[in-house]
Amino acid sequence: MIVRVKVQNKEYEVEISDLNARPVLATVEGQTFEVWPEEAVAASTPAPAAAPVAARPEVEKPARPAAAPANGGSSSANAVTAPIPGVIVAIAVKEGQSVAQGEELLTLEAMKMKNAIRAERAGKIGAIKVSVGDHVRHGQVLVEYSA
Repeated sequence: MIVRVKVQNKEYEVEISDLNARPVLATVEGQTFEVWPEEAVAASTPAPAAAPVAARPEVEKPARPAAAPANGGSSSANAVTAPIPGVIVAIAVKEGQSVAQGEELLTLEAMKMKNAIRAERAGKIGAIKVSVGDHVRHGQVLVEYSA
């Protein structure tokens, strides 16, 4: 998606990748940035005092697309991908095993937090593409379902 952003009377064209992915990848003038969107804070909640920072382009948050996949990452019909970069700390399934929707497939640790990666659909595990201890990138295929 392409968004035009105006900062101090200069207009920028920003190309934004998948809004369900974390981080969202935004490209401005050929340079790609990782953006970690936050939910809006309620007006009644006072914002903490912050030190002044240099101006940066603000992108108007578009309407949120339909629900994100249950595992938190993007998935094709036959693959489960890493929703964030991190380290695989546990694998709960084996190749050939049948899984139910919502069943935990593996655990991904990122920023000292353990994240359960769950099956978005019921099916049979075809291939496990990672091992315990592997460092994975955002969007990397972790598990594939058999056809």
